Amino acid sequence: MEIWINPACSKCRSAVSLLDAAGADYTVRKYLEEPPTERELEEVLARLGLEPWDIARTGEPAAAELGLGDWPRDEPARKRWIQALASHPSLIQRPIITADDGTAVVGRSEDAVRSVLRRP
Repeated sequence: MEIWINPACSKCRSAVSLLDAAGADYTVRKYLEEPPTERELEEVLARLGLEPWDIARTGEPAAAELGLGDWPRDEPARKRWIQALASHPSLIQRPIITADDGTAVVGRSEDAVRSVLRRP
């Protein structure tokens, strides 16, 4: 299991605490320091069952600079969204937990984090 975190984020710290309390075996990826590639984002999105705009933090300054709020949310624009997330990792929703069973969750709630812990 891997968790993508920003250590300054309270939701990320909470998710790590829950994983620690459960004795989970995981690795931490500080995704602002080690941004995911476009390919990694594609893989995580497939595991999440989401589109890139679903995991975009549109309130971030980088989103305003890019005009992200005005971008289409459709298949032709998908690659552009992924490129933006890879180039500006602060736009990626956090924390993202990739489970050993091939799935993933955006662990913003305790229930989402616990759902990963219940998987085989």
